[in-house]
Order: sequence, then C-alpha cells, then structure tokens
Amino acid sequence: MMRAWCSGLALGFVAGLGSLLMAPFAWAQEKYPSRPIEFIVPWGAGGGSDQTARAIAKLLEAELKTAVPVINAPGGTGTAGITKLLSAPADGYSIGLLAWDTLALLSSKPQKWSIDDLAVLGIVIQLPSALYVAENSRFKTWADLEQATKAAPSAIKVAISGFGSPDHITLNYLATKGLPFKPVPYAEPGERYASLLGGHSDILYSPIGNVRSFVEGKQIRPILMLSERRNAHYKDVTTSKEAGYDITLPQRRAVVVKNGTRSEQFKVLEEALAKVVKQDAYAQFLEREFAQADSFVADKAAVQLMRADVEQMRSIVNQTQGK
Repeated sequence: MMRAWCSGLALGFVAGLGSLLMAPFAWAQEKYPSRPIEFIVPWGAGGGSDQTARAIAKLLEAELKTAVPVINAPGGTGTAGITKLLSAPADGYSIGLLAWDTLALLSSKPQKWSIDDLAVLGIVIQLPSALYVAENSRFKTWADLEQATKAAPSAIKVAISGFGSPDHITLNYLATKGLPFKPVPYAEPGERYASLLGGHSDILYSPIGNVRSFVEGKQIRPILMLSERRNAHYKDVTTSKEAGYDITLPQRRAVVVKNGTRSEQFKVLEEALAKVVKQDAYAQFLEREFAQADSFVADKAAVQLMRADVEQMRSIVNQTQGK
C-alpha cells in the first residue's frame, strides 16, 4: 500500500510539474486581445483629449475585435491619468492618451514619471491653440486686450488647463513681455469653457478644435492665434508672431502604453493604430477639429518630437524665470 501511495504521489507531482511548465506556454499562446482594453484619458469628458480618445477607441474596436472603453481620470494637469496608466500592469490592456498639457510638466520640474516610462504608439493629432474671449466681450481686438492688461496688471483672468501646462508657460512668457495675466486652472474642460461663458474668466486658452462649436454658435471668438501664420479657418485673427511674441506651442496628443509591454502586444496595438489613422472617418475627425491632416507621427519619430518639444518648453520656462 505504501508503494502504491508513493507511486501515486510521484505521478501527482509529475502531473503538477507538467501543468506548471505548460502554464507559461499556454499564456504565451493566448490570443491578444482576449478582453476589453481600457483607454485612459487624463482629462474630463467633453474636452479635446476626450473627443480624440473616443474617436480613436471606436475605430480601434473594429480593428482589435474587442471593446475599448474610455476611462476619464482628470486631475493634476493630467498626472492622475498618467499615474493610473503606469500603475496598471504592462500587459497591453491599458492604453492612454498623453496630451502636451501633461508633457509640458516635464519642462519645469521633476515628475514621478518620464518619457522613458512610456512606449509611444504614435502622435495622433496636432493643432494650434488660441486665446478666446466671449462674443460680447469688451475686448474687440488683441490690441484692446494688451492695453487693458498693461493698465491693470494681473486683473485679466485666463482659464487654463493647469499649472505647468503650455497654457501656463505661454502666460508666463507673455508676462515677461509686459502682459501679466492671472491664470485660473480648471481640470475639467467643461468648467473651463463655462468660466468664460459665465464671466468668471476674461480669456480662455484652448486648442482651436476643442471649442469650434462655441465659435460657430456665436458664444466665443478667437482674439489671438498662437501660430506663425494666420489660420485658414480664422483668417481675420491676429497671430502671436504678428503681435511680436515668439511663442506658439501647438497642442499634440499621443497614444501610449506602459513601457515594458510585451513586443507582441505592442505590435498588435501599433499596427491597429496605424490602420485607424488612415481611415476616412479619422481624417474627417481631424478636419472637424481643425487639426493637421498629416498629424500622425509613428513611434520613434514621435518620441524624438516629444523630447524636442520638452526642450523647447524648458527653454521658454528658463527664460521666464531668468535662468
């Protein structure tokens, strides 16, 4: 009986060992994706990042044959969402949208994350930003606004996405040129827009596509385009270059995953995104947002552009701080 018991124990051990050895193989063979992929957006619903993510998520679902629910995680100029992404396993089931509002934080002071913590699938949208006033604002031109700001320093309130963002960097730059505005941060895009419409802010800083409906609805109007050349959609609006200010800081957004994601999973996501950005539906989305038709930049080139933009913003930050 003892011999039979030992024999059974040995067989059980071998079977168990076989199961353990086969488990990684079975895991490696698991079809990806086999369940929904969360798309984390570090901003509230209704803003440009949210709209971009939802446009991409819908198209990704058809390519990946799985659900891609958008998860909004606003706070800290986007750091709450990035932290959520980096806290999740690097298993390909969490992707994120990195807006340049958040990337800009790397230009001013050390963060708990860096570009190296992310694997970039690609930059998916690029568009200029502008300063807006309410349709009935007392400021009819940019010259009016310059005059009022110089007469009453820090009295003109500007709704921005957060401290350390390109919005904030731009205002700090303008302050060195004799235009000290008062920045007022709003984590939720809807609150930012409402602050201007409700008279709680005098100016709104926003990428142009985000607020197109408000402009077309005659609720707000652009007063300064942050670009070198006049925009085809707003030909009568003065540019920052024309006004004598050497600052543009275009808005860009990239789709990213946590660094360490397996190469097989990254490739599946990368190929799916490359197909999505070539579709007519996405081209139409870019057109509605007044974004560049050639917005897409693939992984390695995207990382190079990210690093270059951080260095440019860091240079501006150093100038405004007198370094």
